[in-house]
Amino acid sequence: MTSLFDPLKIGDIQLANRIVMAPLTRNRSPGAVPNTLNAAYYEQRATAGLLITEATAITHQGQGYADVPGLYKPEALEGWKQVTDAVHKAGGKIVVQMWHVGRISHDTLQPNGGKPVAPSAIRAKSKTYLINEDGTGTFAETSEPRALELNELPGIIEDYRRAARAAIDAGFDGVEIHAANGYLIDQFLRSGSNQRTDEYGGSIENRARLLFQVVDAITAEIGAGRTAIRISPVTPANDSSDPNPQPLFTYVVEGLAKYGLAYIHVIEGATGGPRDHQQGDTPFDYAALRAAYQAAGGKAAWMVNNGYNRELAIDAIEDGKADLVAFGKLFIANPDLVDRLKNDTVLNAPDQGTFYGGGAKGYTDYPILENVA
Repeated sequence: MTSLFDPLKIGDIQLANRIVMAPLTRNRSPGAVPNTLNAAYYEQRATAGLLITEATAITHQGQGYADVPGLYKPEALEGWKQVTDAVHKAGGKIVVQMWHVGRISHDTLQPNGGKPVAPSAIRAKSKTYLINEDGTGTFAETSEPRALELNELPGIIEDYRRAARAAIDAGFDGVEIHAANGYLIDQFLRSGSNQRTDEYGGSIENRARLLFQVVDAITAEIGAGRTAIRISPVTPANDSSDPNPQPLFTYVVEGLAKYGLAYIHVIEGATGGPRDHQQGDTPFDYAALRAAYQAAGGKAAWMVNNGYNRELAIDAIEDGKADLVAFGKLFIANPDLVDRLKNDTVLNAPDQGTFYGGGAKGYTDYPILENVA
């Protein structure tokens, strides 16, 4: 019987176990540049089979939160090299989550104070994180976006390709395309945020067009075996909505099946919220989604995420419902989560007050087992 602690090869990446650290925005990279504190944070957690970085902007336009890292500055890439070197020296594997936030941004974070971009000029009922003049952090309403012109989309696809190449050159083992949680690609997918009337709007096929063009560009640049993608079929995060998500995401995964990706990362339910959350009239069928992917010939590892504890994770792997399980808050508070899960021992409780912004407190100072009284 397959175990949560067994090794696994996903695409071109060999993992020591099936426990994954989920991408977690922590707002500790001032100027969009990763630093030595970030390197220590990831290195501490390198016993995970796979580390997925916090969401990382592909361009300045793709930034939506203060002090999150990027992939578009030379100094940021040097900073990421510190991180990947530290993780690899500790025996871990790490991929970067590639991010364009679309409309989930603020004028003050955009180039020249411009409007955030989106498929349609619909303001999200959501908030972003800003840094005040005195250095304190605050949450603020997102700004009104502008609709992307048709002739701008090839440039955004090129931005994804360029960022993927930069990530591999910075030492990452692969990339995860962020197509979830109400950010740019997800905004195109969902009818609640996409009211375009051109070839990128209307039908499911049109709304999924940008996603597949991004996947085409990245896999051609770095190979499908180092490329993965994250989706969140029913999450309401960042004001994302669609009244009929089952056929939409069935179409998406059937299309992804042809690429030979490293993994498909699926958020079940509301991100960070109820696992049974639904949009539309019927509960979402995740088993049917995976079955559709496999029936279309898809062979990528299937990663599940949202509210998993030790028992749920072990059952998911042993029952064949998933190949990988991602943990978020548990990894924030437990750098040695793999050992704690393996030994079924006590877990540190996360300090929510230090999730976003700040320094080492609540970031790199959580105790590991040998230091616990």
